[in-house]
Amino acid sequence: MHTRKFEIERLRLKSQTLIESMAIISDIQEEQRAPERKPSKASPSSKEYTFTAKIDRRNPLDLVEKTLEFIARESDFFKRESSEREVFALARRFREKERKMQEEERKKRRQEEEERRKKEEAEKKAEAELRGEVIKDETEEENGLKNPNKGNGLDLEKYSWTQSLQEINVVVHVPPGTKSSFVVCEIKKNHLKVGLKGQPPIIDGELLQSIKPDDCYWSIEDQRAVSILLTKHNQMEWWKCLVKGDPEIDTHKVEPEPSKLSELDSEMRRTVEKMMFDQRQKQLGLPTSEEIEKEEMLKKFMSEHPEMDFSRAKRK
Repeated sequence: MHTRKFEIERLRLKSQTLIESMAIISDIQEEQRAPERKPSKASPSSKEYTFTAKIDRRNPLDLVEKTLEFIARESDFFKRESSEREVFALARRFREKERKMQEEERKKRRQEEEERRKKEEAEKKAEAELRGEVIKDETEEENGLKNPNKGNGLDLEKYSWTQSLQEINVVVHVPPGTKSSFVVCEIKKNHLKVGLKGQPPIIDGELLQSIKPDDCYWSIEDQRAVSILLTKHNQMEWWKCLVKGDPEIDTHKVEPEPSKLSELDSEMRRTVEKMMFDQRQKQLGLPTSEEIEKEEMLKKFMSEHPEMDFSRAKRK
């Protein structure tokens, strides 16, 4: 009897072990038969597109237009009411960034020029002291006019200015720590006003010539100076002063940056070269290009009309 019970128990345990083993084998086979998971497809909003285009430096707007067309075609961006404002904001941000970069470059050039000028003055002074000579002030007046500074402008007590044919750069000195919110700067076509709130203006007068207000701007430099960029309306003449009534410079002694001539178009370059030639001629007491041209025309006319008497003709 005991033997039979023992045998039944042994068969039960053996059966249970066999069932468990078959279950494990079944799980392994199921895993082997399961297909490999495929990567999930990207949603339409994250689909990658390829955009290829070339930029023409003479017409960069063509690339901008193609880019916007691509965005409009491949996305819903322009279906949003705010899309136009966002594009304009982006353009303004890039324009402001470019202006800041230009201003930083101008600031760097001014600092380098100032350092070079101080070094040259120190060297001249040291050499003069060794020879027992007296250095002549670079801004010494001649015929009531001052010699221009290295930037073709003038350094005054409260501000300084420099110029190129296209623009004027003004630096107004203010107390250290001055913030832009303290500054009053009004730039109009024929008038400039600069100062600090609650104080008399540092500059407040009629500009020597008109400017383009929309192409002008100002900024704070190191919280100790107001830097102002003025774009000239007439970009073919040198200014002798910033505002009327200020000390004037001798424009015959203005020296354009030679490195900048190569960046001008052919017509502008000819104009600048002509101005430089006329300035040199005047300094030497010789006729200008216009006077030379008139003289040649008169000589040609005289040769073509020998029958006429030109003995009493006046020549300038």
